[in-house]
Amino acid sequence: ALMSTIHATTATQKTVDGPSNKDWRGGRGVNNNIIPSSTGAAKAVGKVIPSLNGKLTGLAFRVPTSDVSVVDLVARLEKDATYDDIKAAVKEAAASGPLKGIIEYTEDAVVSTDFVGHSASSIFDAKAGIQLNKNFVKLISWYD
Repeated sequence: ALMSTIHATTATQKTVDGPSNKDWRGGRGVNNNIIPSSTGAAKAVGKVIPSLNGKLTGLAFRVPTSDVSVVDLVARLEKDATYDDIKAAVKEAAASGPLKGIIEYTEDAVVSTDFVGHSASSIFDAKAGIQLNKNFVKLISWYD
């Protein structure tokens, strides 16, 4: 699976262009740029969920918003499923399954500021995901 995080500005980012010990892009001003960057999130998922170790990689885009980020996950499914099947499974896991209290599920037409200060670790956005065919999907989840 491939994961992109669209990540709000962090305190360590430059507000104007300047030197960066890490990389050239990291020295660019965040207020006027979308900045591609590396992310440790994909590796962290593999540590938390060992069955996904080595099956997920990703990158980040730093964007000029003050708070709330979003994960864009593209996955090839081992078994055929409809997007409605996936939504139902996530909704059930969030409501009473193993992810209860960790993730939440929404079908509202939301934007990033709707999640400022949200208590859930992640909020699955049912309206934002898409499906190419029975085994290729894009899932969207917000986090603060």
